Amino acid sequence: MGVEAGAQAARARALAVLRMRSRALAVALLPAAVAVILLAGAAGDRLEGPVWDATRWALTPVAALVLLAAGGIALVVARARPAMSPTVPIAEEAAPDLYRMVRDLADRLDVPAPSAIALTPDCDSWLEDRTHPAHGPPPAEEHDDIAGSGRHAQRRQPVAPVLVIGSPFLWWMRVGELRAVLAPVVAGTGPSAHPDIAAARRFVRGLDAAVAVASAPRRDPVTRAVLAGVGWVARLLLRSCRAHAAEMERGVASAAAERAQAVDYGLRIVAQEQVGLAYAGWDRLLTRVALPAWRMGRWPSRLDAGVVAALTELSRRDRLAEGFASRLGERPACDLLEEPGAVDEAASLLAARLFHGGPAGSGPDWSPVDWSEYPEEVVDRKWRLDAARLHRVLDAMGVRPAPGDAPPASAAPTLSRVLDHLTEPDRAWPPGPPCTITAPGYSPAAPAAGRSAAAPTSAATTPASAAAAPASATTAPAAASAPAATASASAATPPEPAGTAAGGPAGAPLPGDTGAAPFADDEDLADTTPRSAALAARLSAELAREEAPPAAATGPGPVPPAAAAGPGSAALWDDRALPLFPLQPPRTARELLADHLTAMVCCAAMDSVGATPGLDWLDGPSLLVGGERAADLAPKVLTLIEDGDAVPLRAWLAELGIRPEKPVRLA
Repeated sequence: MGVEAGAQAARARALAVLRMRSRALAVALLPAAVAVILLAGAAGDRLEGPVWDATRWALTPVAALVLLAAGGIALVVARARPAMSPTVPIAEEAAPDLYRMVRDLADRLDVPAPSAIALTPDCDSWLEDRTHPAHGPPPAEEHDDIAGSGRHAQRRQPVAPVLVIGSPFLWWMRVGELRAVLAPVVAGTGPSAHPDIAAARRFVRGLDAAVAVASAPRRDPVTRAVLAGVGWVARLLLRSCRAHAAEMERGVASAAAERAQAVDYGLRIVAQEQVGLAYAGWDRLLTRVALPAWRMGRWPSRLDAGVVAALTELSRRDRLAEGFASRLGERPACDLLEEPGAVDEAASLLAARLFHGGPAGSGPDWSPVDWSEYPEEVVDRKWRLDAARLHRVLDAMGVRPAPGDAPPASAAPTLSRVLDHLTEPDRAWPPGPPCTITAPGYSPAAPAAGRSAAAPTSAATTPASAAAAPASATTAPAAASAPAATASASAATPPEPAGTAAGGPAGAPLPGDTGAAPFADDEDLADTTPRSAALAARLSAELAREEAPPAAATGPGPVPPAAAAGPGSAALWDDRALPLFPLQPPRTARELLADHLTAMVCCAAMDSVGATPGLDWLDGPSLLVGGERAADLAPKVLTLIEDGDAVPLRAWLAELGIRPEKPVRLA
């Protein structure tokens, strides 16, 4: 370890952590040591008498019990599997130039080179210790992710940490920028190799893993009681050394930053700007573009390439980012990979699993989609499925078609039906049978008939401290269901037959128009009209029913296309707790109604004026009219939902020539 001040401070804190471990060991051995002294005194005829005999007989079983308990706790701490970040391992054969660059960087910094390289679908980079026996390394003939792992197969050698690189960095950054960003990260292998720091980290990670093991639910009461004691001791030790461990990590980071100052310092300042830009583009791409596809059961297979497109579009729109696009003429860091397409696909699938909770491989309900197919396969299908769901709910509420539409007996889905329902609360229809839509492909009796790929679910949740020891509670993926209170309230109130309200006095509300009372406690719907609130609640319940199938199996499936990951790409992390990082909370009832109403408007535009679905790299699905993106639709939709005023939206439709009374094609 170098002479940096941070390194010395880190070593001092590591020794403090080890002293905590020694004190815990001393406390565990103290009763046994006293018992040994008493027994030795009795054998030497020195500690005799009734008092000593009683003390000896009372303390010896206690000492044995304490020693047994300490041994069990130590065994759990030593054998518990520490948490490991989900990554895509990169073999040296799949990225020789990348390995060469990292080794040259380590030589310049005078630190050990990382033992392996892995990618994570996030904008971050770090070193990860994977030397625990539960993490490998496997035999040399089965694992080649660790460079040179087979050269000392007979005797276990210390292994340097694994370098984890954010996959968006490889596609957006240039080679020189990536080297500058990785310099302080690689420099951390120096302090990490110090025996005291390594021992302190192993102790803390073992305690963290033991807490996760103790937190996992079990049915056996004896096992629960034993592990509860183990968890209590592990938490106590963690609290005692938490401050020292945090200061130790700060010291390691400070020492690494100090050592890396001499390497590409000027370029690193510029590269840090790219880190922030890549993070913004990655977040926007996931939430606006990838998430709608994941909800449709499709996962974009080139997310990292999409980051480049999104940030290029940002540089075109934002004058402050104009200079960033000029960098694209330089060599990108993804050229350091032999097969960047396969690596991008593996990272994209991992991103879908982490942020949404999809299966491990492709299948009928979980298939990849290319960016060129995104508008037709995702945007068009999403809009038409939402529009079909909207009209199914209107059917269940007994809402009649607009006066200018086709007769009720042969009604087709139209936008005017939705607009009139939300803007004409005093209209009453004459008695008659409920409205039934007879559009091709539309089936109100089968709510999910048009959905060929439902959003997958995943099972189990895990403690945040250790993804390696998950619980077994089944959960649904993020954004898969509407608010429970709204859904249950609306589902518990069956719709009133259409003839009931129609046969009442003139001016009676339409079926489903229950007023604002049932939604008075819902803050999300408090500022909407009664009809908007009722329709939003019904949509929430309908979507919750569609996206609540039996727990999806996350068992063995097709192997993800990670050819570049090498033979050692078997998952060493627990995947029963997906999604680990949900992107957004479940959509509110107001957001669901706005999405469905927007989808209906877009379907009317496509079927009326020949508009086309499009992909905006920063805003996600978009409507193209005459090759230009249609803007200012969202405020007009919100005005209709909140105020019941359809005048701005009808004016927008008239300006583009969209006929709301024309039937639309549903999914």
